[in-house]
Amino acid sequence: MQLLYPQCRPTSPQELASGLRLGDKAPPGRPYLVLNMVSSLDGKATIDWRTKGLSTDLDRELFHRLRTQADAVMVGAGTVRAERYGRMTKSDELRAAREQDGLAPDPLAVVVTARLDLQTDLPLLNEPEQRVVIATGSDATLPDIGDQVVYERTGGDLPLLMARLREERGIRSVVCEGGPTLNSYLLSAGLVDELWLTLNPKLAGGAAALTIVAGRALVEPADLELVSIAEGGGDLFTRWRVKPS
Repeated sequence: MQLLYPQCRPTSPQELASGLRLGDKAPPGRPYLVLNMVSSLDGKATIDWRTKGLSTDLDRELFHRLRTQADAVMVGAGTVRAERYGRMTKSDELRAAREQDGLAPDPLAVVVTARLDLQTDLPLLNEPEQRVVIATGSDATLPDIGDQVVYERTGGDLPLLMARLREERGIRSVVCEGGPTLNSYLLSAGLVDELWLTLNPKLAGGAAALTIVAGRALVEPADLELVSIAEGGGDLFTRWRVKPS
């Protein structure tokens, strides 16, 4: 992997996603939030509704390294279902990397689902070591799930969810892995601070596959500034900072 900007030199996923201290950047009243996405060159977030056709080994290594930098990992229900999420930290090595940066061995998993549309056999919900917060507008509960899973009845109020994560659970940094609809709501609410976007050298085409930000158009387009670009195996690994509106 080669860093291309802001300077040109060799780099690695570990170097790009280590020592970021995202929590130190948290604004008052909410966590610092990073979107982490992969897309085709024409902006499609999935191929056949999965990221598998876009995400390479190098991208997945960076993906898991970035998870080591945040107090929590947020994801929408559709992405949890499609990708069959399990425990957020995949190895003892990555858990040790988190502890070296002063974080808990496993990040809190935050699943956003308006209607509590989740299957109870999802690996994420059946990992005893994985703490999960389900943010939902539903009053229901999932049957036969352990007490490592709790609920935040925040409905569609994402600013309220973020405030509660900060004030009640001590969460100062969040990596959000989509999907595209959740991304659009977070951007609309002014809750996104950074975007990490891997560009895979494919053209997907078609009208069905969503781009990395779906749903209604933003009232004001988000304005971003480039932080870094790296290249590896034909992929471009970009990092952007969202400018204050």
